[in-house]
Amino acid sequence: MSPHPHSERPTNVFPPGFLWGAATSSYQVEGAAREDGRALSIWDTFTAERGMDSGEVACDHYHRWPTDADLMAHLGMNAYRFSLAWPRIVPNGTGAVNPAGLAHYDRMVDGLLERGITPVPTLYHWDLPQALQERGGWTSRATSDAFAAYTEICLDALGDRVDTWLTVNEPWVASVLGYRLGLHAPGEEDLRTSLLVAHHLLLAHGAATQRIRERRPFARVGIPLSLFPNYPVTDDPADTAAAWGSDGYTNRWFLDPVLRGRYPADTAELFERLVGPLDWVRPGDLDLIGARPDLIGVNYYTRRRISAAAAEPLPWRVLPAQPGVPVTDSGWEDVPEVFYDLLVRLHRDYDIPLLITENGGVWNAEPGPDGRVRDTGRVRALRAHLLAMSRAIEAGVQVLGYLHWSLLDNLEWAEGYGQRFGLVHVDRETQRRTVKDSARYYAAVIAANRVVDATDGLAGKREDPGWG
Repeated sequence: MSPHPHSERPTNVFPPGFLWGAATSSYQVEGAAREDGRALSIWDTFTAERGMDSGEVACDHYHRWPTDADLMAHLGMNAYRFSLAWPRIVPNGTGAVNPAGLAHYDRMVDGLLERGITPVPTLYHWDLPQALQERGGWTSRATSDAFAAYTEICLDALGDRVDTWLTVNEPWVASVLGYRLGLHAPGEEDLRTSLLVAHHLLLAHGAATQRIRERRPFARVGIPLSLFPNYPVTDDPADTAAAWGSDGYTNRWFLDPVLRGRYPADTAELFERLVGPLDWVRPGDLDLIGARPDLIGVNYYTRRRISAAAAEPLPWRVLPAQPGVPVTDSGWEDVPEVFYDLLVRLHRDYDIPLLITENGGVWNAEPGPDGRVRDTGRVRALRAHLLAMSRAIEAGVQVLGYLHWSLLDNLEWAEGYGQRFGLVHVDRETQRRTVKDSARYYAAVIAANRVVDATDGLAGKREDPGWG
């Protein structure tokens, strides 16, 4: 049970010590792609080969992080999730450490702490060193070993000041979009390869968890998972079975090995029918992967609507948004009630503390004639999701904090710069930061430590520092 039962706390008030903040990732915001000894990542290569928007400059956070940290402090945030760039710290993936890369994050951790902001670093957010890709990348088990060594380097440099570590961001997205659908780096399209990669990503998480507990036994460790609740489009048993199958594919294939030390039997049977034996799973692997973390990072955006279908290769179809349901500017359903359902399900089925490591959506509001960014859709959605999270806490779910995605409008991977997820608007030409209405509203929530009215923080002229 939560240490803050409903009877002891007013409605919509969050527990003492709750983490309030925002999240980014290195490739999406840092820029400085060729500075201070950073080597190429698979995303530098992928975007160049396909002529996509790249992270060459991104939000210039590498140079502007002190100003961005001031901005977070101004908004009242007490936590910041960012990722460490493996190609900046160990350019070849293994071997020599780049002192300038480590020094950057050393300064950044100190700067956050000086501002009262808890650093929450993610060790891997998809920017694999290109040198490792050329040696097999995540299709090679050796990459998991290299990740363990890289983790030790980060721990030795930063572990005296970092109390919460996140390992591998969204292994489902990295393996499926990168290796089955070809939409993300490195752009491969093969189901069997994507399953192999998923296992190696989970092995990397397990190895990193082991290293953290050996070197920093008092630190918390977790893995941020992209969790998509799957709902059947009808009550037909075939649709219900398809939704459960899709849940195995998107959620249980990662939750179960991490939290139960085994892959779900029904999903394993399906995969073996499709690709043959999963013979890359070796004795001891699931013991390593299943060394239970201290928390699960919840990355939640929307649901999947599922119908039974003879699709290839998986026996279900993902349907578009339901007519009449609100959607974001990217077309994703905006369904905060599903967020509540997910949090309660995780508590019921796995009984582990949760940290909301990503939640948000695309609303592409631009500054008006007065310079104000009125992203009313994000304000409305943020409030509704915070209410859903508060209800889950009242129902007994242990939620440690909420880190909004994202702090800044950034590079949305293959979607480029056309999708704005940020609380803070970034002008692509000038890099000027403009605090949006959603950030003002969020600041009011943080100050009150409770869900406030949607107009709080927005009335009148609030003075914000210049963020040009």
